[in-house]
Amino acid sequence: TILLVFLGLAGCYAEKTSKIEAVAFLTGPAKNNVIPTGNVTFTQNACGENVHVRVYLTGIAPGKHGFHVHEKGDLTNGCTSLAAHYNPEKLAHGGRTDEIRHVGDLGNLEANEQGVVDTTFTDHLISLTGPRTIIGRGLVVHEMIDDLGKTAHPESKKTGNSGGRVTCGVIGINEVEAEWPCMVGSFTVISLSLPVLLGVLGIMLLKI
Repeated sequence: TILLVFLGLAGCYAEKTSKIEAVAFLTGPAKNNVIPTGNVTFTQNACGENVHVRVYLTGIAPGKHGFHVHEKGDLTNGCTSLAAHYNPEKLAHGGRTDEIRHVGDLGNLEANEQGVVDTTFTDHLISLTGPRTIIGRGLVVHEMIDDLGKTAHPESKKTGNSGGRVTCGVIGINEVEAEWPCMVGSFTVISLSLPVLLGVLGIMLLKI
């Protein structure tokens, strides 16, 4: 009976989820007296779900620009210290919808004639929790279009040949509802509760 109750509680905890939101405030060096700036929000409504991305930037040169999550959240030397694309699986560079890509490959953003990027999209590979979390990592908008790994350029399969870094920031927690999602699961509950269960079973055996 005790074991059944224990496993039931573990199952209940495994189902607990809540929305988590992250944000990155981007800025970069001025060009033609215009500072590229803006913010990007990431929302994940439950464990394992796609991440919803909302981008609003100004001061970006009209046209398409590579958009990537980078390994580090280090702005010591501006955008250059954010390291390479976030690529924990060590795969080739690709587009956002490609099967083979870096986790950090988010395709291209397109600025209008006024230098504004105002767009939303969802991504199935990045996450705000777990082994692919992008929390604490860098976010970069590049100066040129990302070729999505589809050309013969030597940088194509590495960076998409998208050029220098125009504006950047670090992704941080903005809002968590109720509790941190995905962190409390059946394995965690079992790990924390196993000593208690063993203690109860020991007492029962002593009474036999």
